Amino acid sequence: MTRIEFNTLVLRQSSSLKLYALHFTKDSDDANDLVQDTLLKAITYYNKFKEGTNLKGWLYTIMKNTFINNYRRLVKVNNVVIQSDDILPANLLYSATSNGAEGKFVLEDVNKALSNLSEEYYTPFTMYFEGYKYHEIAEELSIPIGTVKTRIHVARKLLKGQLKDYSAGRIGKVVYED
Repeated sequence: MTRIEFNTLVLRQSSSLKLYALHFTKDSDDANDLVQDTLLKAITYYNKFKEGTNLKGWLYTIMKNTFINNYRRLVKVNNVVIQSDDILPANLLYSATSNGAEGKFVLEDVNKALSNLSEEYYTPFTMYFEGYKYHEIAEELSIPIGTVKTRIHVARKLLKGQLKDYSAGRIGKVVYED
């Protein structure tokens, strides 16, 4: 089979390929693109086709693989490229290029709040924060597990009260006054 005969046979399949492409894409324009990609690959690799085999099946396989590869590429790109929704001012707090000096001030405030805790709350809270389990803290401090849970809960409430400006979002915002 000559290349021209092969191209003619491939182009005759374009209408059935379009229907098959719509099955994947659910969009007419995307289906047309997929058909075009499929036809281009089929014509480019015509020497891979074995005469006497199912041309339509071969083209469908090319289309399916093309769609899958394009989908995987799209997923990978969307995971790497930042979407515009992620760049909203509210989300910039979580940016990788945050101000290191601001972090130092926050850490100083947290350490100050921790130092204001009495020893009975400070010790179980810091142990829990470091990864100790409730029962390990209870054994280490020789107090009941319920007391450990209560002290950690009270320490959280005290810290939350002292650091309420951070939870309310008042720190780090520019306030304009007339």
